[in-house]
Amino acid sequence: MNAPSNPPETEPGTVPNPHSGRQKGPLEGMRIIDLTSILFGPIATQFLASMGAEVIKVEAPAGDVMRYVQPMRSPGMGGVFMNSNRAKQSMALDLKTEAGLQALKRLVATGDVFVHSMRGQAAKKLGIDYDSMKAVKPDLVYCFACGYDSQGPNADLPAYDDIIQAATGLAAITTLPDGTPQLVRSVMADKISALYLTQALLASIMTQKTTGQGQYVEVPMYECLTHFMMIEHLFGRCFEPPMDSAGYTRVLSANRQTYRTKDSYIAALPYTTAQWQRFLALIGRDELATEDWVNDATQRSARIDELYGVIAEVTSSRTTEEWVTALRRIDIPVTAVNSLEDLFSDPQLQASGLFEEYDHPTEGRLRGTRHPIRSAMPPLPAANAPHLGEHTRAVLSSLGYGSDQIDAMIDAGAAIETAEKNT
Repeated sequence: MNAPSNPPETEPGTVPNPHSGRQKGPLEGMRIIDLTSILFGPIATQFLASMGAEVIKVEAPAGDVMRYVQPMRSPGMGGVFMNSNRAKQSMALDLKTEAGLQALKRLVATGDVFVHSMRGQAAKKLGIDYDSMKAVKPDLVYCFACGYDSQGPNADLPAYDDIIQAATGLAAITTLPDGTPQLVRSVMADKISALYLTQALLASIMTQKTTGQGQYVEVPMYECLTHFMMIEHLFGRCFEPPMDSAGYTRVLSANRQTYRTKDSYIAALPYTTAQWQRFLALIGRDELATEDWVNDATQRSARIDELYGVIAEVTSSRTTEEWVTALRRIDIPVTAVNSLEDLFSDPQLQASGLFEEYDHPTEGRLRGTRHPIRSAMPPLPAANAPHLGEHTRAVLSSLGYGSDQIDAMIDAGAAIETAEKNT
């Protein structure tokens, strides 16, 4: 696209930040161009936004599909989407148009990090592969948040949380009583991979700032969750030749469970020798507390399923409150089994202030969670999730596009501007 015919409405390279006025975070001044969708990528970039980075979310004309997942008060502003896209700006472009692609490249030229979650071949066909973006900004940190490592035969297959849970063995060890593999009822693959992505981005940013060099970064969900799973489950396969099969026996124990009480359920975990001795004394099993195998950590580990069975035999004799009181008195880890709704009245979470309420200009009163880490850098205040294309005009203007050009792009469908704005 030719140089703008109209003078820019803001200084080129700057974007009016709708979250200005907050205290500065450690990533203040970093600009991240975010072409990710669903949850894997957006969770990671939201972590960086919570640290002060400016995150510009570039969406397709239809928007991130998570926008439309219920519940929602207005179209395109679903609760899950807002929980994973706070403190971002939204720019909507049709990258299949030349005007939309050139606008993205102008934006990338002003950024520090570019992260996308398209499949590799699709990104190359579109012209947003690493070589293309590096030509725009040589010191760019380019991050590919993908399903599978690019060196493997699955490199260009689609991947979602359920698929990755099944592929990594997580479903196989989370079975129903009849042995049917079961998915964990949380988007574990997305969220765990998001932590790896956050770590990778932070390390790359540090390298960029200390060396002045950019780099290509690849974060594959399948390999990330497999790495996460096999930290303990490599088990006997840690050794060559193997000393045992894969699978940490304590965690896979049939009797490792929540335990039925008189009125509900608890989780209890005597772990050290002293804790087992105190627990067995509490339930009147002094003879078992003196057994050599109970008092030797290695032997106890080999027979841990028997001890978990002892817990299961006695927990129905008391109420949950009685067990929690008795076990905490002798310093045994224990908790009632909370429902999701129980968390909102949990005294610990109320005291730590994990849940926070805030007002959204169009969506009303909302509840979210603050970043849970405490440090010398206080967490940034609550910030809003953007409407689709809410900041399209402001971002384009900052890149040197004049009003007439922006109007022409919007009229042609190369850019999308929302009718709803956070004011």
